[in-house]
Amino acid sequence: MTEWKYKSVAYYPGCALEGTGHAYNTSTKAVGKALGLKLEEVKNWNCCGAMEVKNIDPKIQTYLSSRVMSIAANEMGHDVVMAPCNGCYHNLKKAEYDLAHDEKSREVVDRLSQKAGHKTYEAGQIETIHALDWIKQTLGEEGLAARVKNSLGGLKIANYYGCMYTRPRHIFPEKDKGPGSESTYQPHFMDDLLAAAGAENVEFPLKTACCGGAHSLSDSDTSTKLVLNIIQAAEAAGAEVIATECPTCHSGLEMHQIRAEKRLGVQTKVKIVYFTQLLGLALGLSPRKLGLHENISDSMALMKEKQLA
Repeated sequence: MTEWKYKSVAYYPGCALEGTGHAYNTSTKAVGKALGLKLEEVKNWNCCGAMEVKNIDPKIQTYLSSRVMSIAANEMGHDVVMAPCNGCYHNLKKAEYDLAHDEKSREVVDRLSQKAGHKTYEAGQIETIHALDWIKQTLGEEGLAARVKNSLGGLKIANYYGCMYTRPRHIFPEKDKGPGSESTYQPHFMDDLLAAAGAENVEFPLKTACCGGAHSLSDSDTSTKLVLNIIQAAEAAGAEVIATECPTCHSGLEMHQIRAEKRLGVQTKVKIVYFTQLLGLALGLSPRKLGLHENISDSMALMKEKQLA
């Protein structure tokens, strides 16, 4: 597909991309610029409600997400907002669904919007997409392959999507529509893009397994075991790199890989790298421009070995 459907979109980085996921933010912007895609950051954006607010009052979370969409649609004039964080992407999609199907949610959002002094967001005003949709549905594999300057050939990758990219399925009505659409059962957009950049995708059975991100502080041992399952499955499949598309998953895999070695005595060698960083390398961008040096998982030696850095 080469429709350039999402050539210019509202960009909602979310809290994580200004903190632990800064390298994801940096590489997303760098890849967008290299591909000729325009990102206009949502003005005065707020937290989407994440896990904490949602667990206390889900309708407050719906409002917080709706405010982001209202600004993008009503103040900036966009009809698409791109959220590269799985948590933000999930919460905006959930808010969209709730506003379309639950009268009480609409009442709460309208009341809080009026109190906050901005126009109430109405379901259907905006389309929320992920960074994977942004590139896949705009350039497609052929368009991306034509722009590759430094093939990822020889790099074996396990693509890890995390659990919030596909669940719950009912908030993603655009998926599971057959050829050309993403699958919630066997997601493939990241596989498709990295294969177009020359990478070898390994058969990885835990693509959408939970990394335990929500329990990292309350039950670190469980999170470490969940991450270790994912990393060991990737290594067993022959992967040298686990590609990620979520800042929480990425940080969890990095931190618990180290914790597994310290607490459980289990050492693993696979590197954790954002898919945007990998695409950036394939497009000929420098590792520093892509924030590769910010990753806890140090992949520079591997990238030099593969002549990618």
